[in-house]
Amino acid sequence: MDIAEVLKLADELIFAKTGEHIDYLQKAILEGTFQGRTYPQIADATHSSEGHTRDIGSELWQILSEGFGKEITKRNFRSILEKAKFDNFSSAIGRVGRDYVAINNVNICQEKARSPTPPQNPQQTPTQPHIDLGDAPEIFTFFDRTHQLSTLENWITQQRTRLIALLGISGIGKTTLSLGLINQIKTGFDYIIYRSLRFSPTLDATLTNLLQIFPQPTETPQNTDTKISQLLNHLRNYRCLIVLDDVQMLFCSGQPPGEYKSDCEDYQLLFKLIAEVCHQSCLMLNSSEKPREIVRLEKEYHPVRSFELGSLGIAAKEILNSQKLSDRETWETLIDIYQGNPLWLELTATLIQELFGGRVSEFLQCEMPILDEGLQSQLSQQFQRLTQPELAVVTHFANLAEPVAVSYFFNKIALSPAELVNAVRSLRSRFLLDAVEEEKITLFSLNPVLRHYVQSRYVSN
Repeated sequence: MDIAEVLKLADELIFAKTGEHIDYLQKAILEGTFQGRTYPQIADATHSSEGHTRDIGSELWQILSEGFGKEITKRNFRSILEKAKFDNFSSAIGRVGRDYVAINNVNICQEKARSPTPPQNPQQTPTQPHIDLGDAPEIFTFFDRTHQLSTLENWITQQRTRLIALLGISGIGKTTLSLGLINQIKTGFDYIIYRSLRFSPTLDATLTNLLQIFPQPTETPQNTDTKISQLLNHLRNYRCLIVLDDVQMLFCSGQPPGEYKSDCEDYQLLFKLIAEVCHQSCLMLNSSEKPREIVRLEKEYHPVRSFELGSLGIAAKEILNSQKLSDRETWETLIDIYQGNPLWLELTATLIQELFGGRVSEFLQCEMPILDEGLQSQLSQQFQRLTQPELAVVTHFANLAEPVAVSYFFNKIALSPAELVNAVRSLRSRFLLDAVEEEKITLFSLNPVLRHYVQSRYVSN
């Protein structure tokens, strides 16, 4: 048996025993054991404690022992697999979910599969996940985001988080990461759906679109409240992962971040209910502005999390390599200047290839940073969304070479302390200001790319 077969059988056995599919840590223990890794190594790779990993492993071996009809431990797991002769393996997998699994020609009774919260109207669960990615972009290259993927997978599969906000400045790779995550954890779901909100659809339109994907006993209701209720029923009856991208397009330009457009205000109710109503699914929101609901709902022990996506780091070298740039010893300098932002680096790498023959050293001799026209256009779209107080604050930040505290601006900008504090907070919510802690004081600054853009666009005018 290869590891894929092992995971498939384990998933069926676990579901028959507990009513739940194999989770992130159980999968990691099986893969790690198959590869000869120790518990400390598995715990380190999954960012879990060794004690918790051992406890989950002990429960896992017990479930497998019942299924195989013989005692299985971490020590003998692989040897038993190598010796086992499975009778019609594929059909055995299909029978596990009913009452038994055939192993070595012996039918071993299992506790019937049960659901922790049986639906009032049980529906036929797809044998394969139904994946509808709509107009999601095709991802040709996925750069290393191992830690980020691990964290998100843990939240979704192990902690059963219901609402996740994947946040970060435009171009940082939120869409790519979420699609990579889908590919990694798709076998644990009945339905996986991706939709972009780039054209600011009303909630009613989005709900209608989503409901058409599920089995419909009757026609789609006309009332928005009824549509929300029907979607929540599907989230209870099925294990679903729904990704809504470009959530910031539901918000007004020229207003504080998270201020909904008048015809998009109903989304607040949907997000609140997704977080508070009991179900077995997850909704992920990708946004370059932090939704206010997340701020209110994200509390300890609540099934709501936010994840701010940052620099791609040295993994961004793959971008420069794909553009066939030279002078590898200078690549990390280039990555640092452009903040490890995949889009910023892709645009800059194209510029280097076109005008400098791909020579990074020659490009770096210019006064940094240089902003490609495409990059300037992309930044312009973000800055058009700012309020006047935000523009006033960010313009002052552009003239500072060192990070400063909020109090530095008191009496330096024609804003009240409340307006100033709220403007800084808003800029942070749009991921346009960096923050560092120094001697118990929070200092803020603009990164070099944004500083250069503001100086050229606003300060000099």
